[in-house]
Amino acid sequence: MPSAVLCGGTCIPAIILSSLIWFLSLTCLHFCSPWVSVLCRAFFGKQSFASVFSSRTSRKLASHAGDEDAMADGKDDRNPTEVQMSQVVLPCHTNQRGELSIGQLLKWIDTTACLSAERHAGCPCVTASMDDIYFEHTISVGQVVNIKAKVNRAFNSSMEVGIQVASEDLCSEKQWTVCKALATFVAHQQLSKVKLKQITPRTEEEKMEHSVAAERRRMRLVYADTIKDLLASCTVKDDPESKDCSRTVPAEKTRVESVELVLPPHANHQGNTFGGQIMAWMENVATIAASRLCRAHPTLKAIEMFQFRGPSQVGDRLVLKAIVNNAFKHSMEVGVCVEAYRQEAEPRWRHINSAFMTFVVLDADDQPQKLPWIQPQPGDGERRYREAQARKKIRLDRKYIVSCKQTEVPLSVPWDPSNQVYLSYNNVSALKVLVAKDNWVLSSEISQVHLYTLEDDKFLSFHLEMLVHVDAAQAFLLLSDLRRRPEWDRHYRSAELVQQVDEDDAIYHVISPGLGSDAKPQDFVILASRRKPCDNGDPYIIALRSVTLPTHPETPEYRRGETLCSGFCLWREGDQLTKVSYYNQATPGFLNYVTSNVAGLSSEFYSTFKACEHFLLDNRNDLAPSLQTL
Repeated sequence: MPSAVLCGGTCIPAIILSSLIWFLSLTCLHFCSPWVSVLCRAFFGKQSFASVFSSRTSRKLASHAGDEDAMADGKDDRNPTEVQMSQVVLPCHTNQRGELSIGQLLKWIDTTACLSAERHAGCPCVTASMDDIYFEHTISVGQVVNIKAKVNRAFNSSMEVGIQVASEDLCSEKQWTVCKALATFVAHQQLSKVKLKQITPRTEEEKMEHSVAAERRRMRLVYADTIKDLLASCTVKDDPESKDCSRTVPAEKTRVESVELVLPPHANHQGNTFGGQIMAWMENVATIAASRLCRAHPTLKAIEMFQFRGPSQVGDRLVLKAIVNNAFKHSMEVGVCVEAYRQEAEPRWRHINSAFMTFVVLDADDQPQKLPWIQPQPGDGERRYREAQARKKIRLDRKYIVSCKQTEVPLSVPWDPSNQVYLSYNNVSALKVLVAKDNWVLSSEISQVHLYTLEDDKFLSFHLEMLVHVDAAQAFLLLSDLRRRPEWDRHYRSAELVQQVDEDDAIYHVISPGLGSDAKPQDFVILASRRKPCDNGDPYIIALRSVTLPTHPETPEYRRGETLCSGFCLWREGDQLTKVSYYNQATPGFLNYVTSNVAGLSSEFYSTFKACEHFLLDNRNDLAPSLQTL
């Protein structure tokens, strides 16, 4: 009988026998009771009880080992902090148009990012901030949302988490990018201070993100001051022709106020409200405010960078307020504020968060429609109206200077006080991305100077490297002052400091002799951005790129030259020993000179870099007072 076992002339069903064996293994095996042995001999004859369980255990362990090997084969190349979430969009997740609600998407994004942060930290984490999010596509019912999050870099107690969101149509197998986001999470333990371990990037992409994360963090820290400076220095003018003035809506008619009670499902295991849940509530009231202006169903296109100013817990009442600050030709800005209280009698409510969201109204062809003119209220309404125009400029600066690829950035970007933070960020991050490339090739080595080349996209880049017996901080101070570069670099005839923007950024006007048969000298307007190391192992950075200034237009006397990405990275290799590396992404006007050196037809690269070494050695004792500030 295949379904039974014959024991001592008695037919026992196999399922009963296996259940009895499982019971005995859990309760009696380690006691070795005599009656267990007797019972087993009755069932199995001379076959020992231990051998039965030994063979079963061996098969089980072998099976588990095979499963682990199979899982390991699929995860060897995965970042250990990477977390993935896939969700099918159901009708309960959608808005009036049958598309995934952005509020629901924000909850999924925050959950995935938080799990990634906690995987690295090993303890609970809370959302501290979210960078700009631009939504490129909508997601319909039945489609799948795929979210991937991983920690780009860890600092002392905070970490940057990169998030990628894509949607998938299961029927057509098409996939497309929905948005990308960067979130900051803070590790939180009640009894002890958290010190996070560092991330070790492995792939080229991870190295780039790890390197640039420090620069993004710097930009976040000065974000509030950037807004204040712009609003204080810029005169914002209205453009009535870009608006539909035949339809006017008072701003007060768009005002929305809603209260939410924080319940346990809205909070994490520590009782703190999920950041994604707060963002979802904010999106809800902002959508209502935008609908009151356009009398249609608006589409959320962007959320501006914002920070959580404080936590909220289970039992809090959250008051969410939204109003349309300004309506442009095809878009509107809605401001949202969140405050919290626990008891009605509390004299002061806690400010949790503020955010600004950009909405559009799409027609049947997915084209943006013209919006009515918003009429601000006197006082605070007019202030919010002007600030919205200033923030629009900042959003454009961040989107087209910070977010775009290097190949899409023009060689010389106009310099303006309102975008100096983002140009500085772009300058440093472009050099860090170039440094992090994996496919540098050693072309030659002369007198312990190494020349590397990189053919990538449309550019030919080169990289010179040598070890110099000088302290890294001394080399940093000497090389970051371009006024001293003519002392060792024959390609710099003169370098004039035009503007000292701040402690780390300066603009220079550089005169360079003509190259090759071109006897006409060149001039450059260069932004020099320098950065000290963020962590141990990070280099000192001196990044250079071209900008344009109204005070220094092109002149017939010189041929205007441009540099897209160049500069120094200085690594401390030991006491009084520094690895000096110079990088340059060759522009067309400089390409012939670069290829001559790479091909060995010229040795000017080597002679110039050796002159740099002598300059550092000769002047290393001149900077003792300045080194105290580093």
